[in-house]
Parts: sequence; structure tokens; C-alpha cells
Amino acid sequence: MLGFFMILVDSTIVSVAIPAITEGLDATYDQVIWVNSSYLLAYAVPLLVTGRLGDRFGPRTMYLAGLALFTVSSLACGLSPSIGALIAARAFQGLGGAMVTPQTMSVMIRTFDPAARGGAMGVWGATAGLATVTGPLLGGLLVDASGWAWIFFVNVPVGIAGLVLAWVHVPRLERTNRTFDWPGVALSTAGMFCLVFGIQEGARLGWDWRFWGFMVAACALMGLFVRRQSMLADAALVPLRLFADRNFSLASTAIATVGFTISTYIIPWMIYVQTVRGLSPTAAALLVLPSGLISGVLSPFVGKLTNTHDPKPFAIAGLSLVAVSVAVTALITDPGIDPRWMYAVSALYGVANSMLWGPLSMIATRNLDPRLAGAGSSVYNTTRQVGAVIGSAAIAAMMSSQLARQLGGGSGAAGAAGAAGAAGAAGVGGALPEPLHAPFAQAMANSVWLPCAVIVLGALVACCFAKTKSWKA
Repeated sequence: MLGFFMILVDSTIVSVAIPAITEGLDATYDQVIWVNSSYLLAYAVPLLVTGRLGDRFGPRTMYLAGLALFTVSSLACGLSPSIGALIAARAFQGLGGAMVTPQTMSVMIRTFDPAARGGAMGVWGATAGLATVTGPLLGGLLVDASGWAWIFFVNVPVGIAGLVLAWVHVPRLERTNRTFDWPGVALSTAGMFCLVFGIQEGARLGWDWRFWGFMVAACALMGLFVRRQSMLADAALVPLRLFADRNFSLASTAIATVGFTISTYIIPWMIYVQTVRGLSPTAAALLVLPSGLISGVLSPFVGKLTNTHDPKPFAIAGLSLVAVSVAVTALITDPGIDPRWMYAVSALYGVANSMLWGPLSMIATRNLDPRLAGAGSSVYNTTRQVGAVIGSAAIAAMMSSQLARQLGGGSGAAGAAGAAGAAGAAGVGGALPEPLHAPFAQAMANSVWLPCAVIVLGALVACCFAKTKSWKA
């Protein structure tokens, strides 16, 4: 969980440091946005492969190698003398994260039998929930106190501790996949690259023929990949019999809506409270602190309950409460409403988070063959991350459109030009003139409704889960 926590934190910690990095390395915005994009690209693209590598070489070996790469890359990030060096180091960080993430779930599937797995998944869920709010908060504190390099240096002692603890305590597990599908690796990697890169760069490309070219190439390559997987049975990188389990397929869809929502809904709010209300990055991040604390406390208890109770109602409740939380966030994005109401919204979101990650993971994995743990974990985490990438592109486009609509004319164009940057920088827009406060806030509020609609779709998907077998305590 220590490595998993670091990986998720680093998906968001850079957002509040982008202005400091821009100034410190004398970079343009187009360059500095790739500090985050290179990480997400290198993280998302190999995920379909790295879980299966854990089955082939052992999840402990892959976890240790990935965490070592992540730790060394973090040091390289902090020492980077130029923006190009930082972007390259972040790509290696993302690759290390892709090697680590599937192994965390795979080890739990293979170590805990289904009757005891709920508690472990509860801890996994608590870690994920806490990490989603820790990144911006920790980033703001470190940048304000010590400078941007420390958002990377802080990973080094934690990574070393994680390596030592994993070396001592994580068991060596049987290798369950003796062959490896290298043509499948090439097809999936190329297809995922076209998909993720095309979505990331869609706004910059103007959503023109180049974007659609990437999408067509992604569909063609992934279609060839699926056809190849159907010919290899359980030796495939992604054995298609995974999807014969209705709950695994639906849970993977639901977690994609979660990835979309949690990576996007807070961005317009952070932009609003910093640009309109004048809060510092640290003060803005503190408004969402209750969600991480409450989620961290409640998730293990919810996880234990799913050992003896059907996790479906918990997942439906969690997804529905997230939708309510996001909707209320949209409603309080108003200059006439005290932003401290976000503390209450954040507390509700923390309760929702505690019923989200663990139960969804239980539903996805409870019937999973342990021999396919790595492949199942890869697919599950890949859909989550692809949801997050799509969400990042969608929220940038939504904010651009809403700023143009609400501010109008030249102001809208200027605001729209900065909206994609705001999506990455999480709200570094500077002070706005008083007359623009209300329309700017309305643009951000309207943008929040997009992730709200997506998570409502996730809740509807959860209603279709089959009843999951329970075990007596």
C-alpha cells in the first residue's frame, strides 16, 4: 500500500506546482503541461501489460523493480536542470507506477481467500481515497515551504522504506504465466498510446483530423489485439474469459466513471476558489481535507463488512453519494456562498469514498481465478486510468466552452485559451476583476455538472451487478 499510495499521490501532486516549475525552469506552458502529461501517458499505456508481467515473473519482483524505478526517477525529477530533463524523468516515474499498481491488487487476490479479502480491499480503498486528496494538499504545502523540487524529493525516503518493507514482508508467489505474448504487447502498447496520446492532445490539435486519426488507429490496433487474445486463451495478456464474469465487466466500467469523476470534478472548484475567492493553493486544498481523513477511517470497516455482506449496496450507495457531493459542489460554486461549505461537502464525499473503492474491487475480484490475478488487475486499473485521461481532456474542453459562453467575445477567448492550462494547473489563474466573478463562477459551476453526470452513469451500472456470494464471519 505504501507504493500504491505514492503512485496515486504523484498523479495529482504536480498540479499546484506548475507555476513554480514554470518559473524555476524558465519553461513555457506548452512545455510544463507535459510534466503531468508524460507521467500519465507512461503510466496508462503499459498497464495492460505490467499486471501480466507480474504473473510471468512474480508480483513481488515486479513490485520491487517498479518501486525502485519510481524512487530513482523521483530523485532525478527533483534534480532536473531543465524542463526537458524533468519531462523525461516523469515518464520513467510513470512507467515505475505502471509496474507497481497492478501488483498491489494481484498480491491481495492471491494472498487472501475471498472470505477474508474484504478487509484487505478496504485498506486498498482507504489508500486510494486518501491519496486522491493528499496530492494537491501535500503539493501546496511543499511548494509554499521548500520549493517545487521537494514534491519529488519527498518520495525518496518513502520509496526506500517501501522497498525495505516489501523485500522483508511481501511473499514470493507462484508464477502463473509461463509464456508471454510479445506481439500482443506491441499491439496493446501501440493501441493504448494512440488512445491516450490522442485524448491528451485533442484540445491542442483542435479536435481535427489528427485527433480522429489517432482514434481510428487506436480502434484498429486494439481490435487486432482483442482478436489475437481470443486465439491464445489463458496464455493471452488479457484472457477474454475475464469478461465472462458479469460483475468484473460491470465493475471495470464503473471504475472508469470513478476515474473520470475524481480526477476532474475538483479542478473547476480549485480554479474558482483561487481565481475568484483568492485562496492560496494550500488553503484551497485544505477545504477538501475531511474527505481523505473520513475515507481513511471508514474504508477498512466497510471492507470488513463486505466479507459477510453483499458489496453491491455499498457500491451503489458510494457512487450515488459521490454524485450528490459533486452536484452540491456545483451549487456552491457561487461568489455569494461561503466556500467553507466545502468542508461539509468534503465530509460527505469521504463517506462516499469509503463505500466506493473497496466494494467495487471486491465485486470485480471475488470470483476471479487467482491464476488470472495479474491480468484482471491490469484491466481493472487500465479502465480506471483511461477514464481519468478522458476526464482530463473532457473537463478542459468543457471549461473552455463554458468560459467562452459565460465571458463572451474576447474575454471568453482569453479564458478559453487558459482553461486547458487551468485543468492541468488546478487553478492558477490570478485575480479576476470584480465584474467577471459571477460569470467565471458560473462557467466553473456548469463544468462540474459533467463529472456529476458521468458518476450517475456509474451508479446506474452498479445497479446491474449480480448479487455477490457472502461468507459467514
